[in-house]
Amino acid sequence: MKSMKELLGARIKELRKARGFSQEQLAELVGVEPKHISRIEVGGSYPSLNRVELIAVALGSQIKDLFDFMHLETADMRIVDIEAVVKSLKEDQQRLVYKIVCAFKE
Repeated sequence: MKSMKELLGARIKELRKARGFSQEQLAELVGVEPKHISRIEVGGSYPSLNRVELIAVALGSQIKDLFDFMHLETADMRIVDIEAVVKSLKEDQQRLVYKIVCAFKE
């Protein structure tokens, strides 16, 4: 299971590549060494909040886009997330969710 740091790093890497930037180019725009971008992308370090903002601007994205990495999670991680959401619902809401999920199986 990937950690939050790894997912954030993978998302930054995904957006960087989609913009056609090298790590060196992004590093220059953000004002850090390329090694720092590399560490962030592999989940070795978290960027500061200020740096997250700079990365988002450099990539032409909003900060929230950097945290949109649900598609990068494994199926097991999604199941855990779904279970947590369902457990937090009231019983009548859980029944409704169950009916909806069963409708997808058909």
